[in-house]
Amino acid sequence: MTDTMTAMVVERLGPPDVMELRDVPVPTPGPGEVRIEVEAVGINFADVLAVAGEYLTRTKVPYTPGMEFAGIVESLGEGVQGVSVGQRVAALGGSGALAKYAVVSAAGLIPVPQSLSGAQAAAFPVSYFTAYHGLKTLGRGVAGEWVLVQAAAGALGTASIQLAKAMDMKVIAMASTEEKLQIARDLGADVTLLQDDEDRVQKVRDAAGGQGVPLILEVVGGKRFQESLDMAANQGRIIVIGNASREQANLRPVELMKRNLSVTGLWLTSLMYDRAATAEAAQALSQLVGSGQVTPQVGPTYALADSARAFQDILDRKTTGKVIIEPQR
Repeated sequence: MTDTMTAMVVERLGPPDVMELRDVPVPTPGPGEVRIEVEAVGINFADVLAVAGEYLTRTKVPYTPGMEFAGIVESLGEGVQGVSVGQRVAALGGSGALAKYAVVSAAGLIPVPQSLSGAQAAAFPVSYFTAYHGLKTLGRGVAGEWVLVQAAAGALGTASIQLAKAMDMKVIAMASTEEKLQIARDLGADVTLLQDDEDRVQKVRDAAGGQGVPLILEVVGGKRFQESLDMAANQGRIIVIGNASREQANLRPVELMKRNLSVTGLWLTSLMYDRAATAEAAQALSQLVGSGQVTPQVGPTYALADSARAFQDILDRKTTGKVIIEPQR
């Protein structure tokens, strides 16, 4: 192995083109860490926000983006047990994956079915754990209940539809184009609506029997957040997972009181510290993926040198499924 590798580096925050391809030292795993040869990196909207300096936590530069990835364990740091060199794993490392090699804590490794490809494994952790927690852990969804999935053709949307159907829930899916709605239908969505349909609020309420939707996975934010409240059934639960609009949303608590609505935030990073919830989700997801009921939806793939274009395509809503960057290409 050489002492250097190619990686994307961010030295100043801003639009995707601030990322630069550089030669950097190959990282060495410390105690409790593993070094992984990166096969595929799953790109989330959170990665785009982190590069822009708009994520939930402050982005410290210089850094290498890429919080979710899959690859082959190449070497083990001192004290690491239960992991084998040559094993394919998925990992949540916070950053550092847009490179040939990445070092992460062994505690951040996520077992994945070995039947998954590298790209599928990279598409799995963030979207499917988030979807599970939104639907079950925090959303308390039950069989037969309606759920509204926004941005239904994206990585989180496709995961949410699959998991909701595996839980015998009924799905209303919203997306920006008919092509994206077809993806939702192919995954089992019961009702599909264009997100810019002029009568979308009433159509969503009507689809759920005229009473509104008991559970909403809210990812748009901004002015559309009020629409989520309007679409919700009495005693409905709105799980706030993202803010794709990048606009400020307003909430008047009295609106929650009138109809006994609940609004709950979901951030996977902090929820992963709940060991019981994480273990429950991992067990359920492993069974669903292993049985073939759920298949990670891989979207467009890019070479490492095209990372800025991948990030921009996400911003421009040109993609479906999980955007994947393959550093070995």
